[in-house]
Amino acid sequence: FAVQISVSKPAAFAAKVSPLEASRDLWDGKDDKEGNAMEIQKVTDASFGVYGKVLTGYDLTEMLEVMSHTPCPADDVIYEPGIDELEALPAAKELRERAYGGLPIQVGYCNGNNRKLNAVEYHRSSEIDIAQTDLILLLGRQQDIEEDYTYDTSKIEAFYVPAGTAVELYATTLHYAPCTAEGGGFRCVIVLPADTNRELDLTPLAEGEDRLITAKNKWLIAHEEAGIEGAFCGLKGENITLKES
Repeated sequence: FAVQISVSKPAAFAAKVSPLEASRDLWDGKDDKEGNAMEIQKVTDASFGVYGKVLTGYDLTEMLEVMSHTPCPADDVIYEPGIDELEALPAAKELRERAYGGLPIQVGYCNGNNRKLNAVEYHRSSEIDIAQTDLILLLGRQQDIEEDYTYDTSKIEAFYVPAGTAVELYATTLHYAPCTAEGGGFRCVIVLPADTNRELDLTPLAEGEDRLITAKNKWLIAHEEAGIEGAFCGLKGENITLKES
């Protein structure tokens, strides 16, 4: 089961983003309340602690090597919930036992080129993202969703994830497809409890939080500009976009 996420043609950055940099020049049309362009922060910054944490102590060498051979479209984003080759690796067993306490998991990927927010989603569980390439995550907090299930995109923050880094995103962290940090696109391992993001075998109610359910263990709020069929369009404000070079 594969999900195609429609995105605009990718941007190529004029220069690689260093993990020690927070550039104000990578954003297009997205300012904070004082009128300053939003900074791209680092996952090692204390501010990331609201959304998740960096995972250490895992040998991800073989997993990252396998990921280097997975497809990376030039003008789209592809998501595969589970890949047998990744799930058979020793690192997957270690993640299942240590990161998820023995729960069944799936190990897949999200690859491609993207420069827009387009939507936010959340799960009832943590997600682990392992960056095979440098990438940028656009993140928010479930606690900031309004009573009518709309969300103001001005609350989104951006974090640079250097290649080889594994991060846990807490269940309350709003996220969606990573963004490209280099012209060559991004590759990211996605680890979640088994069956997450798989096709529903139920019909959600068309009211309240239930109307956000688009797949198993997946609640999604889209931006109208993204044109995601069947999604609840509750993102207010700019559809955050990284600048083209």
